[in-house]
Amino acid sequence: MSRGDSFSRQLLAWWDEHGRHDLPWQRDRDPYRIWLAEVMLQQTQVATVIPYFDAFLARFGDVRALAAAAEDDVLHLWSGLGYYARGRNLRRAARLILERHDGQFPRDLEALQALPGIGRSTAGAILAQAWGDRHPILDGNVKRVLARYHAVDGWPGRAAVLRRLWAHADAHTPEARVADYTQAIMDLGATLCRGRRPNCGDCPVAAGCAARALGRQADFPGRKPRRERPLRHTVMLLVEDRERRILLQRRPSEGLWGGLWSLPETESVGSVTDWCLARLGSPPARMQTLPAVRHGFTHFELEIRPVLVEMPQSGLVMEGDGWLWYNGDPAERLGLAAVVSRLLRSRDPQVMGEIE
Repeated sequence: MSRGDSFSRQLLAWWDEHGRHDLPWQRDRDPYRIWLAEVMLQQTQVATVIPYFDAFLARFGDVRALAAAAEDDVLHLWSGLGYYARGRNLRRAARLILERHDGQFPRDLEALQALPGIGRSTAGAILAQAWGDRHPILDGNVKRVLARYHAVDGWPGRAAVLRRLWAHADAHTPEARVADYTQAIMDLGATLCRGRRPNCGDCPVAAGCAARALGRQADFPGRKPRRERPLRHTVMLLVEDRERRILLQRRPSEGLWGGLWSLPETESVGSVTDWCLARLGSPPARMQTLPAVRHGFTHFELEIRPVLVEMPQSGLVMEGDGWLWYNGDPAERLGLAAVVSRLLRSRDPQVMGEIE
């Protein structure tokens, strides 16, 4: 194989006619827009990302605006997109770009990788799409395309398999039209070389695909060794005062839903009254246990038992220091995990059907 081989030529010819040319981050080659899109697209589909990208860009139009933003403002716009460390890392990286690079994106692979949340593939995509610099990429779609095309056995999470895929990615990346090629190979994986039911009949590189020749498209890339995700349990409290405000607690910066506002938790339904006495100095006026909610994470399943807790008065303690009485006003920009947002609406019985 050589740089600018038949694979890249065929792929670019297909993309010119069939590829995606009107995505919001393609309208110019501003590295800030491309960086934002690449981070949002990590483990998230294009259709999901577009409205978040537009809203984020409207609020934080450049790296200086993002660097100056409060964390709550960033996480508020990230709410529902998942993998919240990405949002926190964007803000951290923006501040480092101001501190280390005078507000200009570094045009250097190592300097980009030194920023929070930017790995080798994301850094390569930024350099390729913003400036046309020749750098290979290897996101999930590209891994699937190359693993099939070259029949690379094994799960890409293993170092030896990943090295082989990076070698193929580098060999196929052309010298010219690097930005277009980068988008083309991502588009191929997203639209034709899908994980399930790949459309080999319309694939521009099908003739050279080793997996297709073997009739083993479904075998590549190799699957991650199966592990049962453990089931964890928690009780979340919808503590409501006389003004129907809900008590929220900010989670620690690191870990599950890091930095987001969430509902206070306790170990069991039976301990709710003791929690109210200890934390709020008063027993609840009324309690109602709501249907359990399942929420999946990468490594475990979480079963949440929501409990509506009506307190007899307003003006209770705990405002400040990571606690907040929330009245549901959308103008109050808070970062909330999607499942917590839905639970906040679960006081309406008609909403409960939406939560599962």
